[in-house]
Amino acid sequence: MPQAMENKPSPNAFPDHVAAVIVAAGRGERAGAAGGPKQYRQIAGKAIIAQTLDAFLDHPRIGTIIVAIHRDDDALFAEAVGDRISRVQVVHGGATRQESTRIALAALEDTVPDAVLIHDGVRPFVDAGLIDRTIDALTPDSGALPALPLVDTIKRRGEDNLVSETVSREWLFSAQTPQGFPYLAILAAHQAAEKSGRSDFTDDASIAEWAALPVALIEGSPDNVKLTWPKDIEMAEQKLTGATFPDVRTGNGYDVHAFEPGDHVTLCGVKIPHSMRLNGHSDADVGLHALTDALLATCGAGDIGTHFPPTDPRWRGAASKTFVEYAAKIVRDRGGRIANADVTLICEAPKIGPHRAAMTDALTAMLGVSADRVSIKATTNERLGFIGREEGIAAIATATVVYPGRLPDA
Repeated sequence: MPQAMENKPSPNAFPDHVAAVIVAAGRGERAGAAGGPKQYRQIAGKAIIAQTLDAFLDHPRIGTIIVAIHRDDDALFAEAVGDRISRVQVVHGGATRQESTRIALAALEDTVPDAVLIHDGVRPFVDAGLIDRTIDALTPDSGALPALPLVDTIKRRGEDNLVSETVSREWLFSAQTPQGFPYLAILAAHQAAEKSGRSDFTDDASIAEWAALPVALIEGSPDNVKLTWPKDIEMAEQKLTGATFPDVRTGNGYDVHAFEPGDHVTLCGVKIPHSMRLNGHSDADVGLHALTDALLATCGAGDIGTHFPPTDPRWRGAASKTFVEYAAKIVRDRGGRIANADVTLICEAPKIGPHRAAMTDALTAMLGVSADRVSIKATTNERLGFIGREEGIAAIATATVVYPGRLPDA
């Protein structure tokens, strides 16, 4: 590796007191909003921010730890870290990572550590060796930046999205955290950047560079990835658990409604002319009621009556698509992805075939899935029982949902 990347222990006793700043105030939009801010998502049964904190709490050379969180996340953070909260100091971050870091650094002014390590809250795979290397490379006058040499060929884009140049990667590195600095120097650099109106720095090493504070490159870790996209979180789960089986869950639902005088029925969201109508508190759409129960069953969220009791006047005459969309939101809020929805309508009349395409379109819109993930079938009851006597219609639904995590141990 280039000489700048050599890892040599610091020749003096600096630093004696090392603090850590964990930046965790972001919203994590790229990881998807459905599961909440990504630092609070769970991997291997523990929140990402808790995984990250443990690396610093367990390290004997780290003293004070400041965590910058979003001002709306006090309860989320407390739930995520549990008893760890008594061992850290929490501050509310700002609108940008840069501002959050400056606020956290200012919170250390009472203790004035020799040095500070600044780390992304969503890099849970930082290890003791990397923390040691960063501390050992620090001097009273320079910082340390873990980095990895780029391995991909680098292209520069020109006009019309055409490649304009191949860039040499010989001296290019991707930056990681924790980034270490002499405390007073990096605090002064952040304060100077704020005073000058600069808020566009993407990491602390770039602020140090702007402030003429030297920063040495040290060897990073390929495991020390930043969890940015949904796939990153899935891969992190697999890394920690060794999971090879996805958490696929199947739920079933059944509903039946009797006929009464009327001029139409509503099935799977489609209004169909008929000599009778279905009796019910809402629009009595047996297909959607069964599907609602099937979706809720995949995450143990009760049944349709739990969420929409027939005694509640708000749901009188309500369109049942409301129930399906509500259940689908519950599924997605828990990280689930709907893989398939299958509805079987059981009736002697009306004929379902002419309306199947419209029903499919209605379900794809409610569930946010493609048409090939929706199945609507119909069968008669061979003139047997109450359905055979055309006294009502029944429906059976099955939903398949893939959730994050792993299957329980055998």
